[in-house]
Amino acid sequence: MRSSCVVLTALVALAAYYIYIPLPNSVSDPWKLMLLDATFRSAQQLSNLIHYLGLSHHLLTLNFIIISVGKKSAWSSAQVKVTDTDFDGVEVRVFEGPPKPEEPLKRSVVYIHGGGWALASAKIKYYDELCMEMAEELNAVIVSVEFKFNSSDHSTWYMGPMSCQEAQAKLQGQLHSMFLVYDSSTYPRDYVLSVYENSWVSHYIINSLPNHCFKIRDQEFGHLPALLEFYKTHYLNTTTLIEPVPSSEDYSTVCPELKNSGQCIEYRKWSPWRYRLVPKVYFPEQIHDVVRATKYFLQPEVLQKYSVDPGRIGISGDSAGGNLAAVLCQQFSQDVNLKKKLKVQALIYPVLQALDFNTPSYQQNVNIPILPRHTMVKYWVEYFKASYDFVQAMVVNNHTSLDEEEATALRAHLNWTSLLPASITKNYKPVVQTTGDARILQEIPQLLDARSAPLIADQEVLKHLPKTYILTCEHDVLRDDGIMYAKRLESADVEVTLDYFEDGFHGCMIFTRWPTNFAVGIRTKNSYIEWLDRNL
Repeated sequence: MRSSCVVLTALVALAAYYIYIPLPNSVSDPWKLMLLDATFRSAQQLSNLIHYLGLSHHLLTLNFIIISVGKKSAWSSAQVKVTDTDFDGVEVRVFEGPPKPEEPLKRSVVYIHGGGWALASAKIKYYDELCMEMAEELNAVIVSVEFKFNSSDHSTWYMGPMSCQEAQAKLQGQLHSMFLVYDSSTYPRDYVLSVYENSWVSHYIINSLPNHCFKIRDQEFGHLPALLEFYKTHYLNTTTLIEPVPSSEDYSTVCPELKNSGQCIEYRKWSPWRYRLVPKVYFPEQIHDVVRATKYFLQPEVLQKYSVDPGRIGISGDSAGGNLAAVLCQQFSQDVNLKKKLKVQALIYPVLQALDFNTPSYQQNVNIPILPRHTMVKYWVEYFKASYDFVQAMVVNNHTSLDEEEATALRAHLNWTSLLPASITKNYKPVVQTTGDARILQEIPQLLDARSAPLIADQEVLKHLPKTYILTCEHDVLRDDGIMYAKRLESADVEVTLDYFEDGFHGCMIFTRWPTNFAVGIRTKNSYIEWLDRNL
């Protein structure tokens, strides 16, 4: 009994040691934030271990954990209709608020989720619940951008002919798969679709009809991609299409080991979890996806379908999603061919620059969860498909030293000694290296691209931007990015609302439901929605 008490005490002490981190007294719900941080750190460390063992990329594993825990299907409520669809190949989740007789046309927000350009999903509960509430309270259509699925890109989902054993091995090797298919084989001209539903794997025979259509259960489709697209929107887990070879004559060349068995398959694996995120794609592909989806949505026939007022459309996003929203807004403001302009942009603790990782907020919040400085720099490096060898040099601003002429020319755009108020700068000193590592800008020229760092855009670009809302938090390395952007927009005569939360931390706005409900999360969400209600 005594030994059990000793072991239990030791375990509790170890858990407390792992969970506890020093936090400022002013941060909201500090113990709850410690628990959230410990959970996220555990997932990161597990992902790093799997990466070290060579089993999978750490970001793929971490994203798998996040989505597995938080994934939510497209369930409509009595007030809000929720559907999963795609806009020009970019998958979106659409939330349609309740109709009002006095307002036949609704306002709309295109929302881009955060996650360091690598993590999260529009289909996890945090973003689903946020957009659901926005749609209901604003009586709006919320388009939550997910990722791109291009059915013509066979390289991502078509693996060619293989035997049953090979197909089984492939499925067993997929970390993001929710099930395994055993002995999956079929005869010529028969198709089988396997889907994961209600904790079971169901196998449906697809019949080829004389009119060249395909029938599954009681539904007919004109071609297989249409059938796959339908099941993609209704089943969020891995879907497997088992396709027969065209004729028995092909057996000997396609599956020689099954020549005499009369069974051979072509295996096609389609997974709606193949995000257009790092490390699958890198800058600027994420920008292309959100631009493509938004332009599709702005088409008159699409706006008419969703009963959206073309003069009341805004763009919004949090963290890296705020970065993409700001970039999109700048591009749209310069697009002379774009007839419909955005009415507002709302940026939630946005990532806006990668040239100075020693602003006062970076120095003050260097180890504050859930986004320590070192982690933010790594996200930038991953986004640009660069080497981790540069991380430490970038942390001390070796990439923007005085001997780097290109960086020096942009310094005024993020000179925080003049852009930030004295209440923010306090006694912090700029970190400017005389000489740095020239290799960094040579290998990562994207650091100087306004498409990655909208804060460094020219004043001529900024002056055409719409009314802007920027939410910042005291305990966030990105606080000063938002404040400096607000100051630059004001100098360009753009109407700006800077919403500052003294007890806020990065990511707090999506944490509003038990067990991750934070008081500041509820207040930031309410303030954000209220601003949209008044200005959109």
